[in-house]
Amino acid sequence: MQKKQATQTRRALVASLIGSSIEYYDYLLFGTMASLVFSKLFFPTLDSFAGLLLAYASFGIPYFFRPLGGVIFSHIGDKLGRKKTLVLTLALMGLSTVLIGCLPDYEMIGFWAPCLLVLLRLIQGIGIGGEWGGALLLAVEYSPESKRGFGGSIPMMGSAVGMLLGTVTVSIMTLLPEQQFLSWGWRVPFLLSIVLVFVGLWIRRGLGETPDFQKLKDSGSVSKFPLGETLCYHRKEVLLTIGVKLVESAPFYIFATFVLSYATGQLHMERGAVLNAVTLGTLSSAFVIPVTGMLADKIGRKRIFIMGTSGMMLFAFPYFQLLSYQSVYTLTLATVLGMGLWGVITAVMGTLVSDMFGARVRYTGISVGYQVGAALAGGMAPLIATTLIHSFNGSWVPVGLFIIVIGAISLVSALFVPNSVPPVFSTNERI
Repeated sequence: MQKKQATQTRRALVASLIGSSIEYYDYLLFGTMASLVFSKLFFPTLDSFAGLLLAYASFGIPYFFRPLGGVIFSHIGDKLGRKKTLVLTLALMGLSTVLIGCLPDYEMIGFWAPCLLVLLRLIQGIGIGGEWGGALLLAVEYSPESKRGFGGSIPMMGSAVGMLLGTVTVSIMTLLPEQQFLSWGWRVPFLLSIVLVFVGLWIRRGLGETPDFQKLKDSGSVSKFPLGETLCYHRKEVLLTIGVKLVESAPFYIFATFVLSYATGQLHMERGAVLNAVTLGTLSSAFVIPVTGMLADKIGRKRIFIMGTSGMMLFAFPYFQLLSYQSVYTLTLATVLGMGLWGVITAVMGTLVSDMFGARVRYTGISVGYQVGAALAGGMAPLIATTLIHSFNGSWVPVGLFIIVIGAISLVSALFVPNSVPPVFSTNERI
């Protein structure tokens, strides 16, 4: 029995890892191409700065649809089960990503090209809005209580794995001559997403419901209206989730997406060198995340989060100072350190916020809070950073201050996160 349970737990962890890897592969792939390709192929009638802003807007605006996806799919997840939701979200994400790789550009169909690009991006956002919460709960609710810090870090590691896959495939494609890369090479990474989707669906179909949800189902305690219950009794927890999400989201997209256009355009560095630096930074976070998850099981998720957030605030100015030397070595060092600090934060954030909600509304609570936080600080971060750099004549100081302010909000939010974990059946969950 114990052996079977351990096997199911391992399979759940792999399934959650694959799902979150696809999420970040899709989103980071779009962010990278927004920097390198989309401004040229889908917004060619504008000057370079305006085209880049619109490309980043197409990257960021769908983040405001992620809460909608979170509401829709978390309702299904808290009412009908985590498994059903995760099959739907994975299929939706994968299909929209593949279709982006098939899109004709502006030269072929004119105005419809950017419209279809944004539409598919919106569909991605809705799917991902429900994917993260389900992938996290798959790992957390299958893990023993004493190992939930490590379990919750596995889907968060998917961000590093997905980004690594994205940067590697893009790096390979950028070896092509510029004309071939813009013609067809950029499409290949989007089309390859279908392989990850098939693997993920195959693994998830073999899983049963998570133990926590099965207990609710067996006892007849499943919530009838999860969103209403969440908003009635867990408003504070949702607000705290939004707050702690900010520092996990904004720096990530600055280190991984904004740096591509900033280093190549503002600092005149080679595109390949920047992509390699991001790849090495991603590798560093992939090692940091599971180690931090295990450490959190020993000294506490909240303590780790506060330490990581404080470190991020202190590193904001040194990061840009290292970039300003316009050296491949200092760029790589800055990216590795920045992504490592981000890895400390993201490793514990998912479990930290899931601890605040009972199982009846856990999917809804974490999804709504997480996705609203992502909309406020994540997808718009490259756009905000680009605008600040342009408005202040190339100075990076405002962007550093932006990271510090975001970190301060998350730090204050974390101080109000309770240390105790609610039971599966919480006394204030009455609907």
